[in-house]
Amino acid sequence: MSAVRRLVVEADGGSRGNPGPAGYGAVVIDAATGETLAEAAEYIGVATNNVAEYRGLIAGLTAAKALFPDAGDALEVHVRMDSKLVVEQMSGRWKIKHPDMKPLAARAAAILPPSSVTYEWIPRAQNKYADRLANEAMDAGRDGRQWEASASTAELDAPARTPLPDRGPPGDAVAGAAKARAALAAARGAADTGTLFEVNTGASEEPEPTDVTAAPQVGWAAAPDLGTPATFVLLRHGETLLTPEKRFSGSGGTDPELSAVGRDQAARAAVHFAALGTVQEIVSSPLRRCRETAAAVADRLGLDVRIEDGLRETDFGAWEGLTFGEVRERYGDDLTAWLADPETAPTGGGESFAEVAERVAAARDRLTARYAGRTVLAVTHVTPIKTLVRLALEAPAKAMFRMELSAASISTVAYYGDGNASVRLLNDTSHLR
Repeated sequence: MSAVRRLVVEADGGSRGNPGPAGYGAVVIDAATGETLAEAAEYIGVATNNVAEYRGLIAGLTAAKALFPDAGDALEVHVRMDSKLVVEQMSGRWKIKHPDMKPLAARAAAILPPSSVTYEWIPRAQNKYADRLANEAMDAGRDGRQWEASASTAELDAPARTPLPDRGPPGDAVAGAAKARAALAAARGAADTGTLFEVNTGASEEPEPTDVTAAPQVGWAAAPDLGTPATFVLLRHGETLLTPEKRFSGSGGTDPELSAVGRDQAARAAVHFAALGTVQEIVSSPLRRCRETAAAVADRLGLDVRIEDGLRETDFGAWEGLTFGEVRERYGDDLTAWLADPETAPTGGGESFAEVAERVAAARDRLTARYAGRTVLAVTHVTPIKTLVRLALEAPAKAMFRMELSAASISTVAYYGDGNASVRLLNDTSHLR
């Protein structure tokens, strides 16, 4: 039996405009030595970020297979990407619904046996090598030329690597236990010298969180300096006429405007944020009640509002405009199933909580990359806010039903460069009193 050959593929893609001029980059690394074995990059014309990221994955997997074409099942590839969307979809945890993504995902999945490939999300700061390759490819396309490996300097910006420990076959408890013991021993040894975290302070072309090469900080030990987080101040829109009646009001209904009470709430929120002076950017759901709430704050702060479609409310299907009691009476079995299973959609073709979580997480990743180190006011709805809080806490889907979220309330989540998130505030309404 052939010895197992273990490789790491780091891949990335980007678009200057989304959609806009796009390119990808990928690197294949020997897992045992940390040695670079292959690079790939290409300018692909006008495309979205997601398409470019999938193209990077395909290029990385193709390059890995080309290095050892006869390895078969003896080739193991661990993919590391900063695209949560691609990692979760290729891992089978998120559904692939976008028509542009499905053929790309199928193409990636067909390159190597699925059992030979594993996926890991990493912070953008730890994906510098592939990111630089993608940017080199886009620069080349801008200048009307093709990317050339011989002219690449991407590896010079890559963080230092250490060999990956042997994971053993899937489900190998012995290898897993050995890995855990090694990690604990390394942490104890580092603690003795006061160097639990190795920090890369090298400059980069774009402002990025500090690169931390250790695992995310857990527990009460002193945290490393990860730089200023991307802070999301989550403002639920003000009341509409449907709000006090507790009617389902999602993205598939009448798109109501703010009521007089809601406009007053938006004005009070604007005064509050003007007094704080911390908001630097404003994004909003495309629905009218959020746009009106965001406009009230933006006018007071002198900022523009960027619309983010991923922050829209759930489509509640046939339940739109009904109270909980009316839905229970008309669609009792469907409601019971919806409450019990995040994969179940409301009656009539609405969105499941799992589908909403997928698009909200994708929006989160786009916004944290775009606004690294900045404070962003995100004006949105009950389900997106609860979803962002739940994901930050790594809580199960049923936690959604354990949160209270009032109209025009404020919640806050900070996102750090090591992938950790910190929930700082939930359902604050003090500015309304």
